[in-house]
Amino acid sequence: MSRTQAVSGRPSLGLALLILGIALNLRPFLAAPGPILPAIVEDTGLGYGALSLLTLLPMLLMGIGAFGAPVVLSRLGTRGGMLLALGLLFLGSLLRLMGTNGSILVLTSLVCGAGAGCVQSAVPGLIKERFTANVAGMTGLYSAMIMIGGAFGAQTVPFLITPLGLPWTTALALLSAPVLIALIAAVHILPDSRAVRPTPGVVTALMRRQRCWILMAVFGLINGGYASLIAWLAPYYQAQGLSSSDSAFLISVLAICQGIGAVVLPLLAQQNPDRRPWLWLSIGLQVAGFSGLATVPMWYPVVWVALCGLGLAGSFALCLIVALDHLPDPSRAGTVAALMQGGGFVLAAIPPFLLALIKTSSGSFASGWIMHLVWLGIAAILVCCFNPKLYAQAMGDRYSRR
Repeated sequence: MSRTQAVSGRPSLGLALLILGIALNLRPFLAAPGPILPAIVEDTGLGYGALSLLTLLPMLLMGIGAFGAPVVLSRLGTRGGMLLALGLLFLGSLLRLMGTNGSILVLTSLVCGAGAGCVQSAVPGLIKERFTANVAGMTGLYSAMIMIGGAFGAQTVPFLITPLGLPWTTALALLSAPVLIALIAAVHILPDSRAVRPTPGVVTALMRRQRCWILMAVFGLINGGYASLIAWLAPYYQAQGLSSSDSAFLISVLAICQGIGAVVLPLLAQQNPDRRPWLWLSIGLQVAGFSGLATVPMWYPVVWVALCGLGLAGSFALCLIVALDHLPDPSRAGTVAALMQGGGFVLAAIPPFLLALIKTSSGSFASGWIMHLVWLGIAAILVCCFNPKLYAQAMGDRYSRR
């Protein structure tokens, strides 16, 4: 397929596969360190506070990158900006070869987070522009591949270390290989696009809308749970007596269930423009999962992890869909989704650090899981605002017209 054909606006199998392949690379760098934290501590000497930076900083950069993405993409184009971002993601992953230096390891998280943030901000608008007839389904598949990518990282790195005997730095750096494949494919397939290429002043004007801040808050409060689980689920269960491989398996269960939730819940929700019942269901699943983790973690831990995974992925995908629903124009809708992810990921970066503080002061992560129940309660209340009949009013007539 030529790039000219892609620009014609017709959805293509090549572009769909590229989007899914790119999505697969947006979480391995974040999920992979969790199961091997003991080895990282032994070689780097990093404590819980410093280790939390491996999640906190990428999430912050994913947020900052999302805020900056509309500006970058408006200057370089969607194609140029995404190629640059994929290059950053590749470079950050490759530099983990030198990860025994704790400062360099933290730096790689920053680079990867910046690249992933820019990519994640561009893709939803691209989906709305190129897959107009099936935004919910394609968004669900895209979200599912993001979550499956987390499982890929969590399972692959321990396998490369234990059976194959590779150093953990080499194992982490090998995650750059699929990023390079996606980058090469993007050079040949990725079209340019007007998605997330706003006219001057649109970002500032949208930031004045209260609705954008509510979207940020809901997205951040929910994704804070994902960030905490990626960072501390494996250490939590290792403290309960599980091995590194068993804890890595739980992260894989989390990601696989996220993949299921990211596809199933958006498909169920696509028949009704009011996505709120499904958002509440996804939040309820998380409440059940976090409650189990906090109170009876060893009573079928797979159950609690699966519930969290289903709810987290469903919420992630549905939040993207709700953001895109707010405006009919792909460029403006894509900008809303980018801004939601920008503020949301900055907010989501905080809980893993708070859990590290809780663990240091109390000796257990249990209170941290309870903390997330509070965040979810707030998110459930804010979801009440997402009445599709009021989207035009919430965004203002100027931005609601085609």
